Amino acid sequence: MRYLIGRYHEIALKGRNQWRFVDQVKQNLRDIFGDYRLGNMRSVGPRLLVPLPDELGDETAAERAALIFGLQNFSLSYSTPRDIESISREAIKRATGSKARTFAVRTRREEKRFAMNSVDIDRAVGGEVQEALGFEVDLSAPELTISIEIMNDAAYVSAGKLPGAGGLPVGVTGRGMALLSGGIDSPVAAYRMMRRGLRLDFVHFHAHPLVSAASREKAAELAAHLTRWQVRSTLMLVPFGNLQREIVANTLRPLRVVLYRRFMLRIASALAERSQATVLVTGESLGQVASQTLENMAVIEKAAAFPVMRPLVGMDKNEIIDQARRLRTFETSILPDEDCCTLFVPAHPETRARIEEVEAAESRFDIPRMIDDAVRATEVERFWFPPRATRATTARASATQA
Repeated sequence: MRYLIGRYHEIALKGRNQWRFVDQVKQNLRDIFGDYRLGNMRSVGPRLLVPLPDELGDETAAERAALIFGLQNFSLSYSTPRDIESISREAIKRATGSKARTFAVRTRREEKRFAMNSVDIDRAVGGEVQEALGFEVDLSAPELTISIEIMNDAAYVSAGKLPGAGGLPVGVTGRGMALLSGGIDSPVAAYRMMRRGLRLDFVHFHAHPLVSAASREKAAELAAHLTRWQVRSTLMLVPFGNLQREIVANTLRPLRVVLYRRFMLRIASALAERSQATVLVTGESLGQVASQTLENMAVIEKAAAFPVMRPLVGMDKNEIIDQARRLRTFETSILPDEDCCTLFVPAHPETRARIEEVEAAESRFDIPRMIDDAVRATEVERFWFPPRATRATTARASATQA
């Protein structure tokens, strides 16, 4: 029988609370494989064993398993009786068809009472594989590693381990609201916080119909992609152009960007409260643009009703781009658009805003009314992974109904 064997990452260090993290991994795994009927999961030491149905192909199983935060690595393993002849036969099956020229056998014994120790098993099975397939042994850098795990009910054999997503299972540390701009940085920030166990809703501020709908479309595509790691997501699309025009009409040019950002955090806070989120997440990186100086970030953050988390704050642009490429969000993020951040932007924005000056400028506005108008005009899109036939179309509703 074929199994997905996942090996825990930080979860293994959680002591008495480990059960809560393991339960969340199990739930997330069931959800990510929601269109297949999995067998009964069980934990064995630092491993999670999941029987896989025949109709689930290896490629799909590996792709889905790689999305599960909390697993350091995983393998698609086959169970066999706990005798060296059966283990050797299964190892030859797993290695047959491989294009590797060198190999090694690595054995772990959860069941220490097995007659042979790990080194003896490696040698015995390795000898059989070498004789049957002609591979050369390379213990330092093998092209193929045959993994054997001896447990109390059976031996499990696989053609190597695949890297997992690491981190903590989504949902175990709470819920947040991520500001998703459509650019390169914010999807990476969202991913990094999901990897720390935070389940996210997304909010995107746009200036449509004053500009094209391109930024909305990009945000939706990015939210759909990020949903692969957390199964379900909500994207809130906030029309921001009219609010910007009101700010422009009543504020000196240098402060406009700071005021835009403060209103965004106020609106995001209002939406976060409705979603039961307790933190906001942004893609800010210290010093990257005018609004992201130390002084401006401190002033902007004061408008938020919740803590603001900035997972990219110490990263440079090249580091962020590298991660965006690995996530496969980069190509979407660089598509041309007209987002609200480029609308009504002064040539020389303030880089060292003072809270007294900002609050004096904001005293001209009816802030509660402006926030309420923006929230009421917000559209909501919902995403699921894997896609479901009954939910093939994106759900839309006003934020007041969500």
